[in-house]
Amino acid sequence: MSGRDSGGSPPAAGVRLQKVLARAGVSSRRGGEALITAGRVRVNDRVVTELGVRVDPAVDRVTVDGQEIALEAPVYLVMNKPDGVVCSAEGPKDDRGRPTVLSLLHGISERVYPVGRLDFHTRGVLLLTNDGELAARLTHPRHKVPKTYHAKFQGQLEPPVLDALMQGVTLEDGTHTRPLSELSIVKETQTNTWAQLTLTQGLYRQVRRMGEAVGRPVLKLIRVSFAGITADGLRDGEWRRLREDEVEQLRMVAGAATPVRRGRRRGPPKGGQTHGKSGGNSRSGPLR
Repeated sequence: MSGRDSGGSPPAAGVRLQKVLARAGVSSRRGGEALITAGRVRVNDRVVTELGVRVDPAVDRVTVDGQEIALEAPVYLVMNKPDGVVCSAEGPKDDRGRPTVLSLLHGISERVYPVGRLDFHTRGVLLLTNDGELAARLTHPRHKVPKTYHAKFQGQLEPPVLDALMQGVTLEDGTHTRPLSELSIVKETQTNTWAQLTLTQGLYRQVRRMGEAVGRPVLKLIRVSFAGITADGLRDGEWRRLREDEVEQLRMVAGAATPVRRGRRRGPPKGGQTHGKSGGNSRSGPLR
């Protein structure tokens, strides 16, 4: 274990403790700082409360509340989340007995967590990982990570409504949404409109609340892209591991560094995994 960096000296060896906690999926980096200052983290049986401490993940033993953290090789997945499944890090069912996305992950031994959330009735692209630092960056508003949706609005989207959605609307709690990066009509009938929209904000139930704000409730919602990652080729409930170039793409979008790796990377699971195409085409599957 290394101490705090001293001015004028070369950087101490190892990795900052809060970064190790984040990369192990224990918490965000800021959450790790809170754990440390609260005296809940030990390194080699010594309580650490200073944020400048560095550790060697390959040698030092790190525990949180007495539980040793496992620094597994990072895992990155994309799932085509179906309707009627809860985005929860607990599983396989939530406290109301509803299935969670973790119940769909057959054939994987590592513990992973959803990156952000999709509503119970929202389908589409969901990323899962044990890389807590990258997950925190991808969901932090300052990084403006793009997320593209297909939304079925009740009624037609006349030009004033389209302009309001594009420029940003005031939600019921007074929050004003950021301007959209993209908004286009995909399909229109006399009674409803399918639109494709890209946002970089990620407020709670944002698309549905925007529809309510302009008097056009969202009847169906599908996320078709998260930071350029799609679920093309995956049926409802299927998932696959991200390719290395896709992981690098996520890191670039989030401005994240390559995570610490410990031990040998596990290969693809023998079962429960499907493989489909992944690319930049944000329109995946028919609109239903």
